[in-house]
Amino acid sequence: MRTFHYDIYIAASPDKIWEAWTKSEHTERYFFGTAIRSDWNIGSSIEYLRGEVTDFGEIIELIPNRKLVHSWSNTSDTSDREEPTVVSLTLTSMGDVTKVTLDHEKLLSADYEENPYTFRGYNNGWPFILSNLKSYIETDNLLEVDFSEDVS
Repeated sequence: MRTFHYDIYIAASPDKIWEAWTKSEHTERYFFGTAIRSDWNIGSSIEYLRGEVTDFGEIIELIPNRKLVHSWSNTSDTSDREEPTVVSLTLTSMGDVTKVTLDHEKLLSADYEENPYTFRGYNNGWPFILSNLKSYIETDNLLEVDFSEDVS
């Protein structure tokens, strides 16, 4: 089992980042067109949708504007995974900047993509999502990328 860890610093308050992370009106813009659905209580389901549910889990820990931990399963996962992975998002205020820490735990080798010129694999997808979130929050612009094919 492996853990993917990523930190990024965003010039915004934790409250603003939390809103962007937990409301579909925002996630649909920077998160590969993905809506998010939950009632935001510990033990509740969390779903990521692109027309239909693509990823889902259960909220394990929730401290509004500070921390969200939930299990994560992908509907197209064909691995022999024994338990869902776990995603943790932690927001740490540092004055006018927030440190955003994402950890995705219990990953298998198959969850990683060695080709760095793709958005496949959690190790390539999460950095793009978080970079796009940063651009969205700080400038109200998104990163312009052609997803129709991998770059080389």
